[in-house]
Amino acid sequence: MVGFGPADVPPSVAVKFVGAGAAGCVADLITFPLDTAKVRLQIQGEGMASQAAGRGSALKYRGVFGTITTMVRTEGPRSLYSGLVAGLQRQMSFASVRIGLYDSVKQFYTKGSDHVGIGSRLLAGCTTGAMAVAFAQPTDVVKVRLQAQARCAGHAGRYCGTIDAYKTIAKEEGMRGLWKGTLPNISRNAIVNCTELVTYDFFKDTLLRSTPLTDNLPCHFLSAFGAGLCTTVTASPVDVVKTRYMNAALGQYSSVLNCAAAMMTKEGPLAFYKGFMPSFLRLGSWNVVMFVTYEQLKRAMMAANHNFTSTQ
Repeated sequence: MVGFGPADVPPSVAVKFVGAGAAGCVADLITFPLDTAKVRLQIQGEGMASQAAGRGSALKYRGVFGTITTMVRTEGPRSLYSGLVAGLQRQMSFASVRIGLYDSVKQFYTKGSDHVGIGSRLLAGCTTGAMAVAFAQPTDVVKVRLQAQARCAGHAGRYCGTIDAYKTIAKEEGMRGLWKGTLPNISRNAIVNCTELVTYDFFKDTLLRSTPLTDNLPCHFLSAFGAGLCTTVTASPVDVVKTRYMNAALGQYSSVLNCAAAMMTKEGPLAFYKGFMPSFLRLGSWNVVMFVTYEQLKRAMMAANHNFTSTQ
């Protein structure tokens, strides 16, 4: 067996909270270039209609690895990690709540019952997803803005760093600017959280009941991969609208619905699945890294706590 085995004592809420935030940060560190490529592909096309009318401009980014190659060539390899600091801030406040508190909220809705239905799982996912957005929305706005800005020779970006982005957005757009896109983000994270956590929960339970797999790495890997695929298919349209709206200049869209309508009118329905492949590569790999790390961190912290208390 690889890694830590299942703990005899269930992990505490604090262990889950800290473990989820740390696991989210590890997953972000590994998959961040894919997330940046996804953002660039999603916002591509906002000005395409006017450009096409003027001079028939070609697409700047083509595909996942084409986007990464273009960014490295024109902006340098560091561009792939633009917004990483805000991304890590986001995971510490976001993953800790939406993932770390999921089991506790699920138990609250089932009133401690051993039987957990799909309705209770969905309700718990929606609840922790909405709570997480309320805490972490400013970090998400800054992360998207920094990922979206291109840094080329002779062209300075809108923001020169994470702190500058927070200050500039607050100064130019007010505090509401830091919570821009909260509604689509709540919608997205309700979908993502429900799909991601509920499918992981479901796949894991099914594998443990119906296959020879035990509660260890192979089971966690397969469950996380399945959760990543289901989540990408379900959440991509809302994710694209959220990214476009968060990155938009002040007054570009009058509302989230206006942003979605403009996308449909100017670019067609396929625009809602722009960046699907990097989204899947990112969410699939992010889920695998995060859930495997999370399960191992929970067990490692419980083992360390057990060893510490047993020596007292």
